[in-house]
Amino acid sequence: MSLRTTILGQMSEIRELHAADCRRQAVISEMLKADQRRSVEIRELRITDHTRQLIQTLTVMQSLQGQGPVGGPAQSDLPEEAGSSS
Repeated sequence: MSLRTTILGQMSEIRELHAADCRRQAVISEMLKADQRRSVEIRELRITDHTRQLIQTLTVMQSLQGQGPVGGPAQSDLPEEAGSSS
């Protein structure tokens, strides 16, 4: 086998390896983009969940403020005479 044939064969192999490398890099790039999209989606879901939890907490606090002591009627439920001391 001549030197020229050997070099041409190696150049062909290098081109094939380079093309395969480019394809792998394209796949890796797509995977990184998908990972980034998932990260953004997870962050948005966490924010939504945190907001939902805050709303639930505020709703419970507001309902507890209107109830008065546990087991007893809320102040607004008492008749006006019963609520006054005179």
